[in-house]
Amino acid sequence: MVHSWAQYSPAFPVGVYEPPAGCTITQRNSQLQRHGARFPTTNAGGRISTAVSKLQNATALNDPRLEFLSAYEYDLGHDDLIAFGAAQSYDTGQEAFERYTQLVSKDIVPFVRASSGQRVVDSAVHWSAGFSYASNKVIVPAPPLLLNEAANDTLDDKMCPGAGDSDAQTEVWQDTFAPAAAQRLNAAAPGATLDNADIPSLISLCAFDTLAKETPSPWCGVFSQEEFEGFEYYGDLDKYYNTGYGQALGPVQGVGYVNELLARLTGTPVSDATQTNTTLDSSPDTFPLNRTVYADFSHDNQMIAIYAAMGIMRPLTAPDPTQPDPSRRWLVSELVPFGSKLVTERLTCDGRESVRMLINDGVVPLEICGSGEDGVCTLDAFVKSQSYSRNNGEGDWPRCFV
Repeated sequence: MVHSWAQYSPAFPVGVYEPPAGCTITQRNSQLQRHGARFPTTNAGGRISTAVSKLQNATALNDPRLEFLSAYEYDLGHDDLIAFGAAQSYDTGQEAFERYTQLVSKDIVPFVRASSGQRVVDSAVHWSAGFSYASNKVIVPAPPLLLNEAANDTLDDKMCPGAGDSDAQTEVWQDTFAPAAAQRLNAAAPGATLDNADIPSLISLCAFDTLAKETPSPWCGVFSQEEFEGFEYYGDLDKYYNTGYGQALGPVQGVGYVNELLARLTGTPVSDATQTNTTLDSSPDTFPLNRTVYADFSHDNQMIAIYAAMGIMRPLTAPDPTQPDPSRRWLVSELVPFGSKLVTERLTCDGRESVRMLINDGVVPLEICGSGEDGVCTLDAFVKSQSYSRNNGEGDWPRCFV
């Protein structure tokens, strides 16, 4: 069930981490990580509270699975990182030290950045604490450099006002999978008057309530596995059509970060005319090119845009808003769950500088630059494959402001 929570799933290993055969991890490990588990956002929390109130205002509760509502109080906070999410970030910090010990020393410490949203900052701080603890406090990263979400920020997706959204697609699927659940609950709770839009909110409460209280929520028993799978596809559609491949101005929102990544991998100054903060990126103090471990903390929507800008994890066909493909590889629970991480390793393989990427320990197939099953391609080939970002979105960036 947990893997059916879409973007509200906690991160889990998609593969087993192993260094690629015949290669040595050399200088740089760039880690792009989503903040850990959080409370619902303010807007989502409002929708959840409204849906819960509808059920609690029913004249009767005729399904035993709803009996808990007579004593239930919706008491979750909003927006902030929760204890479980803090632990996720701390644990990945420990893991990063244990995995890349050979790349760091007391004098060569990780460089950490975070988008300025509080839950993102807190995640970065906990990651650094975990990294430091694992090193017996020998290696202590400096406090994260914060990128202001009200200004140029390559770790947030708020800089393209002309971009569309996923409402058209998610509403089609919502009106496909949710009616049966709404009818069932309205029959069990006369007078509740739930509508289709209430169903995703109530299903999400299974995840939020469970993670916040770290015990299985009674909301998880209200819905069937089929209904959870419908919710999962709702999340898959949302990310694909909001900032992913299905949004015309989705990929361009990831261009700035990709150009920063290319700068780190090649040891050359950032070249970008989109989201980057040129003041920060032009200074070795705020954008050093001589570190061996980098950690950037971001949001799920922005990570999806970055994947799309790079051309990774692209599905063979666009998700159909009326019918999920059970064999699809576009699964948000694997791509950007709470605490998700994209790791880019720079390698030396048979004397050639190379690159490999992993999403939650699953090797990313880099077809874009001719990788084999090991996911490794040469650094030169990877850089060449990023022409969309190197050309500042090939005309898409100005369209953000039309």
